[in-house]
Amino acid sequence: MTTPTLDATALRTLCANALRVLSFDAVQAANSGHPGMPMGMADIAEALWRHHLKHDPTDPQWIDRDRFVVSNGHGSMLLYALLHLSGYALPMSELKRFRQLHSLTPGHPEHGLTPGVETTTGPLGQGITNAVGMALAEKLLAAEFNRPGHTVVDHRTYVFLGDGCLMEGISHEACSLAGTWRLNKLVAFYDDNGISIDGGVKGWFGDDTPARFEAYGWTVLRNVDGHDRAALDAAIAAAKTSDHPVLICCRTQIGHGSPNRAGTAKAHGEALGAEEIKLTREALGWSWPPFEIPEAVQAAWSAREQGAARRRDWQGRFSAYAEAFPELAHELLRRHAAAGAPTEKAERAFAQAIADTESKKATVASRKASQELLNAVAPSMPELLGGSADLTGSNLTDWKGHKPLLGAGTGNHVHYGVREFGMAAIMNGVSLHGGFRPYGGTFLTFSDYSRNALRMSALMKLPVVHVFTHDSIGLGEDGPTHQPVEHVSSLRLIPGLDVWRPADATETTVAWREALRRTDGPSALALSRQGLPHAGDGSERADAIARGGYVLRKPAHEQVVLIATGSEVGVALAAATLLGEEGIAARVVSVPCLDLYERQSETYRAEVIPRHLPRLAVEAGSTGLWWRHVGENGDVVGLDRFGESAPAGDLFRLFGITAEMVAVRATRLVGAATKPELVPH
Repeated sequence: MTTPTLDATALRTLCANALRVLSFDAVQAANSGHPGMPMGMADIAEALWRHHLKHDPTDPQWIDRDRFVVSNGHGSMLLYALLHLSGYALPMSELKRFRQLHSLTPGHPEHGLTPGVETTTGPLGQGITNAVGMALAEKLLAAEFNRPGHTVVDHRTYVFLGDGCLMEGISHEACSLAGTWRLNKLVAFYDDNGISIDGGVKGWFGDDTPARFEAYGWTVLRNVDGHDRAALDAAIAAAKTSDHPVLICCRTQIGHGSPNRAGTAKAHGEALGAEEIKLTREALGWSWPPFEIPEAVQAAWSAREQGAARRRDWQGRFSAYAEAFPELAHELLRRHAAAGAPTEKAERAFAQAIADTESKKATVASRKASQELLNAVAPSMPELLGGSADLTGSNLTDWKGHKPLLGAGTGNHVHYGVREFGMAAIMNGVSLHGGFRPYGGTFLTFSDYSRNALRMSALMKLPVVHVFTHDSIGLGEDGPTHQPVEHVSSLRLIPGLDVWRPADATETTVAWREALRRTDGPSALALSRQGLPHAGDGSERADAIARGGYVLRKPAHEQVVLIATGSEVGVALAAATLLGEEGIAARVVSVPCLDLYERQSETYRAEVIPRHLPRLAVEAGSTGLWWRHVGENGDVVGLDRFGESAPAGDLFRLFGITAEMVAVRATRLVGAATKPELVPH
């Protein structure tokens, strides 16, 4: 069917309706999904993507592209329709396979799967928080690399969000920081349709959202008609002139265009149904069959030619910049490649730091060893963007010569305030943007607050580093509210997250090295408050540590294996000495990263923890994961209850995590191995 000649207004109507139709047709084909948001935000999307967004579908990774985030990710079909129509490598066949196995159009947008998807969204509130991280990265890179007459970092971050994102507490954490940091390149479109899954939101969401954002320090454009293109164009143009982040409050109708579902909760999360789709097509004046887009609309939507021209213009400007500032140009490109793996200079700094810790043999808290490593390596890694959730003096995430990021300024150490979840999700956004290797610190027990953002970093394979200090009952007097018990084990359950619990300064240094070498996923460092003795025996062990688990002590005629992590490695070594005095030869194995150790070959793991010997694991935390390594006839010394408020030494004695008790239980294991009727407890 041909399309008659259209004036600009009629063409814009068709372009917006193409988004609506593709969305509800795909949801109908899948019999699963959320048509209401795409139908309600289609006019906003048309205004932004066709008239303002700077992007190139032929190069989705172009450094200076605008970033676009759908925080209300359940409306993923809107994004897929935009990507397809704009000219990204997302053919119509993939839209037809919406929510099907191995398609490029999953139920919620997934970064790294679909070309043009900037971040994985779905857990509400995290998309806007990722966008804050992206806008922060842009601001910091612009301040670091732009020079008079040479502006090579100059793009915006746009985000769609709905009531659900604003109800989630993380939006408060992130948007408060965005206002404080004055991220004026951040523009958020609030889909104010008054509907969530349970119905009209007035009964449970009575916030004055514009006033809330004004209190954060945002510029707020109130009561913009989300279906009026002229009003939307004017709002976007005004947003570009603000020196603060901007919230455009768009009054919309969920399911706009559907005669019987528009404005109702039924439009939110279920297919319209064949009859309602027929009626909606008639109401929209859309006469084409499912998944067919008229040629004039396809041509009007394509951004390939314009996008490529914009990118070529930038490349010309970047070439001039590179001629004037070759070192800066090289550094900017390096930091956007390979997720910022350490340079040769940084690797030399790591090697020297490892050599220093091995020669000093100092007793030092691993949180302090972490800071000493940062002091040694940070000058060689300008891409490091550190931070802490109001615990810098405890997490020790700063380093000599760092510059704190305070208020609307710039820096390389971020004071996130008491916002663990916001910090973790902002770091994800920084990592997604490129140009930095973000890390941030808090107490291990507060990892619960940020857990879903950790999960998202693992799902997206982002090389973010989480520094968690005060890793056990060893923090002492603060008591059970602050003493992590289940946290290390629970973090190990997140697929793709490498959890390090180093035993001394050398293991801490290697843990940092491996975390920063890693480019395919996040790492968590669980660090001690209390001093840890040097665990090495003088032999070279950095490469062994890097395998996640290795043999620390290997006597002749071994009778038992003691396996430990973190502060308990010292306990295991002392227990081995006591056992030796009783004529029992004990191997000691340190497992600083159980996740990494379990990825080693079966041969290596059998060499480190031989299966023919009785095995006892020691860790001041939940015991569950260790049983698969010690076997049903082994034993685990740990803590399957909450702690107490007392000095650390008293607590370790109270819970039996001492060299003497480990030796007693190891002796039982050896006895049980020779006398099967004895069962260890």
